[in-house]
Amino acid sequence: MSALTPLTPLTLRELSAIGVDRLKGVGEKKLASLREVGIASVLDLLTTYPRRWVDRTNECRVSDLQAGVESLVLVTVRSATKRVGRNRRTIVEALVGDGSGRVHVVFFNQPWRERQLQEGLQVALFGKPDVYRGGLQMTNPIVDLIGDRTGRIVPIYPQSEKAALNTWEIAGWVEDALKRCDVRGVADPVEQSVLRRLGLTDRHQALKSIHLPETMAEKNEARRRLAFDELLRVQTVLVMRKRALERESRGIRHTVNGELTARLRDALPYELTGAQTRVIGEIEADLAGPHPMHRLLQGDVGSGKTLVAVSAMLTAVQGGHQGALMAPTEVLAEQHATSVRRLLDGVTVPDPRSLFGDRPLRVNLLTNRVTGSERREVLAGLADGTVDIAIGTHALIQEGVEFHSLGVVVVDEQHRFGVEQRAALRAKGDGDFVPDVLVMTATPIPRTAAMTVYGDLDVSVLDEMPPGRTPIKTHSAEGPLMEQAAWATVREEVAAGRQAYVVCPLIEESEKLEVASAQETYDRLSHDELKGLRLALLHGRMPSAEKEATMDRFRRGEIDVLVATTVIEVGVDVPNATVMVVLDADRFGIAQLHQLRGRVGRGEHASQCWLLTQQAAQPVAGQAAGNPRIDALVATTDGFELAEVDLELRGEGTLMNTAQKGRSDLRLASLRRDRELVVQARETAFGIVDADPLLDANPILLDELRLLFTADDEAFLFKN
Repeated sequence: MSALTPLTPLTLRELSAIGVDRLKGVGEKKLASLREVGIASVLDLLTTYPRRWVDRTNECRVSDLQAGVESLVLVTVRSATKRVGRNRRTIVEALVGDGSGRVHVVFFNQPWRERQLQEGLQVALFGKPDVYRGGLQMTNPIVDLIGDRTGRIVPIYPQSEKAALNTWEIAGWVEDALKRCDVRGVADPVEQSVLRRLGLTDRHQALKSIHLPETMAEKNEARRRLAFDELLRVQTVLVMRKRALERESRGIRHTVNGELTARLRDALPYELTGAQTRVIGEIEADLAGPHPMHRLLQGDVGSGKTLVAVSAMLTAVQGGHQGALMAPTEVLAEQHATSVRRLLDGVTVPDPRSLFGDRPLRVNLLTNRVTGSERREVLAGLADGTVDIAIGTHALIQEGVEFHSLGVVVVDEQHRFGVEQRAALRAKGDGDFVPDVLVMTATPIPRTAAMTVYGDLDVSVLDEMPPGRTPIKTHSAEGPLMEQAAWATVREEVAAGRQAYVVCPLIEESEKLEVASAQETYDRLSHDELKGLRLALLHGRMPSAEKEATMDRFRRGEIDVLVATTVIEVGVDVPNATVMVVLDADRFGIAQLHQLRGRVGRGEHASQCWLLTQQAAQPVAGQAAGNPRIDALVATTDGFELAEVDLELRGEGTLMNTAQKGRSDLRLASLRRDRELVVQARETAFGIVDADPLLDANPILLDELRLLFTADDEAFLFKN
């Protein structure tokens, strides 16, 4: 390096261009092992964070261990032996200890532990000791090999038995890499003033402190800063997308105080809730403005989202435009069509050209099941503007579907509405204008998660239930004996003139099996538990007309008990149905059970939901009995509270992978633990992007986004 070259800090791109083979002790064999676990560059290595830290100043000694209390101990292996037990299971037993005492350790079905636990080896064990034959024993604890590392806090890296990498080798290479970064330091995209305001450490220091902390407090500070960086990158992408859309798209300035929406409200047999009035106000403010609306409508089951969506579409219709509602499946599209038509029954459109001053409102369904002359008629009506509201699947934005003037689109989101669909939708707009988009989600999402997964949308929340809905009491029943109470409830309610649903379990991947299981349940209940009652069967493979006829009979009260697969999940509204029994409830997720449960409790009578599960086998050691998902549903009917529990139980992986690619950048940040950081990162992103929309003044951050996000995200961001 010439003496004249100024020493600028190292960027992430530069670190990603330096191979790990430049580090001490990485020969061909270790290079191959590192590549196997996804570490090819110095950047990959420095962002492979320790999964735990052993605080040697504060560790528990063997003499401090207590039965049933999870603990971490640092011990030396005294001996390890292997034997084969009953039913051919291998059992490895080891004796370990420190100066204060010894503990017995046993591993089932991990034969390689005998080779791993060499006499004299120092290891950290993490687990819950139990009393066994008068002494303490740990069963299948987590084992971290520490080697002879000194230091007060020892980082433990993910180790790969298969790739033959252990934690102290990785620690050694990380130290070497950090030492070599010291000369130039690591570039920081966040201004000092922002770091000071948020109490964040600088990035170079954070990288050193997460790998080589002096104290646990220092490690926590480092984690907070690096997690903030991850969230800031995601939020900057989302905010840039949001602002680009506002800047470059012209929306339709809708008439919001027209006669049609007023007629809808007059026709309702009930008052709007305060939340519905507030949210309709937020939507109308967007519709009247110059930019296309891009809003997420969140609400719990039964909070009245459909009414809000219909009001938005009618705002378009009263100005001479069209509305469209897109659902992810044909079944849902059909259910939406039924409930929208019911809501709009008797509502007419003011039309000065008509002899009577009004004309009927035309609502049509368009899915791939609509064929022949009916399809041609709907397509012609969309093109000439005589269809006011179209309801359908993604068929609505396929080629060959032309709208006369598409004004408002409501997307019922069980799937993320991607960039491509949005572009297709924009193309359906009226030349220069982009339709307004309202995204409805049937499942409440925790606030911080919504900010990250739907961060390019404005959010409206319906947090109030319409009056006259009765709270639902939820019970769980395990095994055949307790199950009898559920069937007794069904018989009692039917005797009192009410109706019930029985929902059959979800069978992954196979519609045929699901139908067979529903048929089998129907036959069993008809001849056994619910003999003498009027039962009917409903499943996804029935022809539409037959499904509709069955639902109509149920609505009219000609059927006592509807045995169904999950086709009844959304949009079915029968106020007289007061009991739901869900079979094999542990096969469903929290959100889906909450969604199903919302089909009862829709009228004035008290309603109940029974969640049936098979009797559990013997409880597994170290695991609490019961099912936390089922327990949560029994405890609360608040969808937002359940969404938090769901996030807690499932982790955010499930949430992030429904979003665009590139969000897997979250290695340290957690939407559960870092709620405050998500909010701070979002505010910071708005500050950066509003002052500098294309990040011309922040080349470091811009380069990091280009480096760490996928081509799809980039294409959208930088060519939009």
